[in-house]
Amino acid sequence: MSTTSTEPQPTEPPSRALRAAFRAFAAIEKVGNKLPNPFWLFWILAGVVIVLSAILAATGVSTVHPGTHDTIEVRSLLSKAGLTTMVEGAVDNFATFPPLATILIVGFGIAVAEASGLFTTLLRRMVARVPGKYLTFALSMTAMVAHVAGDAAYVTLIPLGALIFRAAGRSPVLGCVVAYVSISAGYDASPAITTTDTLLSSISTAAAHTIDPDHVVTPVANYFFGLASSVLVALVITVVVEKVIARRSDLDPDEPVKALTAEELKAVEVTPEQRRALRRTGVAALVFVAVVAVAMFPADSPLRGEHGSLVESPVITGMSVVLFLFFSLLGWVYGRAAGTFRTANDIVDALVEGARSYAPILVLFFAISQFLAYFKWTNIGNVIAIEGAETLKGMHLSGWTVLVGIAVLITFMNLVITSGSALWALAAPVLIPMLMLIGIEPATTQAVYRVADSVTNCVTPMSPYFAMCLGFIQQHKKSAGIGTLASFTIPIAAVVWIVWVAFFVAWYLLGIPFGVG
Repeated sequence: MSTTSTEPQPTEPPSRALRAAFRAFAAIEKVGNKLPNPFWLFWILAGVVIVLSAILAATGVSTVHPGTHDTIEVRSLLSKAGLTTMVEGAVDNFATFPPLATILIVGFGIAVAEASGLFTTLLRRMVARVPGKYLTFALSMTAMVAHVAGDAAYVTLIPLGALIFRAAGRSPVLGCVVAYVSISAGYDASPAITTTDTLLSSISTAAAHTIDPDHVVTPVANYFFGLASSVLVALVITVVVEKVIARRSDLDPDEPVKALTAEELKAVEVTPEQRRALRRTGVAALVFVAVVAVAMFPADSPLRGEHGSLVESPVITGMSVVLFLFFSLLGWVYGRAAGTFRTANDIVDALVEGARSYAPILVLFFAISQFLAYFKWTNIGNVIAIEGAETLKGMHLSGWTVLVGIAVLITFMNLVITSGSALWALAAPVLIPMLMLIGIEPATTQAVYRVADSVTNCVTPMSPYFAMCLGFIQQHKKSAGIGTLASFTIPIAAVVWIVWVAFFVAWYLLGIPFGVG
């Protein structure tokens, strides 16, 4: 990616509301830039827990578990037992951190599929020949599918969106905006199972064990809601873009939109060889799903759980392994058919490269795992959850009201802490036990978190992909700045937030299952 050397500057929009929003985001950016790297932030929080535990233990802070009626006292990490726990438990804290192995295993499979070129070709195929009137929805829906590729979706789809819109005679700037907003504002919505599902569910399960040691939040616990949300968010983005954003006069690039060059057409078109490879990969995907389904069909199948349960089957509880096999198979089939994989060693190379890409996450997980272990051992989370639940009961609030309040809280937190896994690791140990005590299932709490964690991704200047999208836009409109991009994303994000939260509330009140389990 090449960008202009000009430093992007905020542009002043005519709307007073947008000017106020820009000032607020500028303040958020200023505060956020003063925050330490998330790795150090969690070590600072761990230090706070250490000091706070000593103070609360010294003052005799405790609570009574509403289920067992046992007294739960805050324990000091500065005691002999606490210091022993921190030193001796450091390795186990990291090794047993629930998301650690999960995200690595799934990530390995995705790395194979990505290295084969499958994701890039599939995304191009989905939007390359869509009629103009359906282009915005097709690109937005493609972004929902692209969430399977994780953050790689930004690098692939934003420039592709610009080319696709340009090929249709529309502004490439608008193509960048549609792709970026669809990936970021709908990040936790997808018609497919993604690494986000396995990552969040493992953190949710660990948090739920505070109240119920047997409770499991599966990777498909929000699948029904995520599938429906992906279509909803794509539709909302399409309506706002076509009815409002596309009518703006400042979408025009610096140069008139021209037909694509031969080189640019090559970047958009799918070759006959690639189409053939996609067909073979599609057949492989169907065969894989069919084999798993048939293997699970018999009532006494070893792939079923206790008493023949499908929800507690090894396929569901071991979804990370299933996804690894699925993506690895598809990557291998596509790579062989397209010629990007020639030997088995190519898969090993893809796995190694995938491991490298997850190095920053592993470093962050080490800090998070220690913080969460300290937080859990001290019983501070239990006390906050139980007392918070009692407070909510005393306020006689309805469940949907509490959940909307959680959505507002997470939305603002996400403006500063843009890492979804880091934010959920911080919030889940308190929110899930607290809401369980007032009758709200962990899967429901996780679902509302996913809504709130997604929408503001496209407006916060703390996101590295905000700057990336701006860089792509500046290739077509050099005068574009932070304010330019924000003036496009803020209206879309505001409407998506309102509609998606309302959709969540309706789903909750109707009692529709959020997923399997």
